[in-house]
Amino acid sequence: MGFMGVWSVLLVVGAVGAVGGVVAGRRSRRDRSPSGLDAEAEANQWLVRLAGGLVPPDVRAWAGAGEGTARALTSAAECHRAARTRLSTARTAAEYAEVTRTAREGLEHLGRARAGLGRETATASSAAG
Repeated sequence: MGFMGVWSVLLVVGAVGAVGGVVAGRRSRRDRSPSGLDAEAEANQWLVRLAGGLVPPDVRAWAGAGEGTARALTSAAECHRAARTRLSTARTAAEYAEVTRTAREGLEHLGRARAGLGRETATASSAAG
């Protein structure tokens, strides 16, 4: 009976340790940065959003824009090009995060361009919250 009692205690302690390890592992995974797949999806989302914003609702308004507005629009287009190029070669979560940052920067430029035209839009920072 002594051997079976000790064996039972060891099994219970081992089971509790295994459950604790699983719970701790899940918590640490939840606290980690997003996976490469999550980061890729987010980068794609921001890039598509920027591309959609670059399509002018009224071409004549863009054509008659002032110098500051045209500069902001050009910067937004350059950010789109750079983000699209980076996205084509990105493989890690950090590289996808850089694509996201570049696309969001382009949206900020786009917001300034639209403000120069007197159009209200949400900026990247307000849309992210």
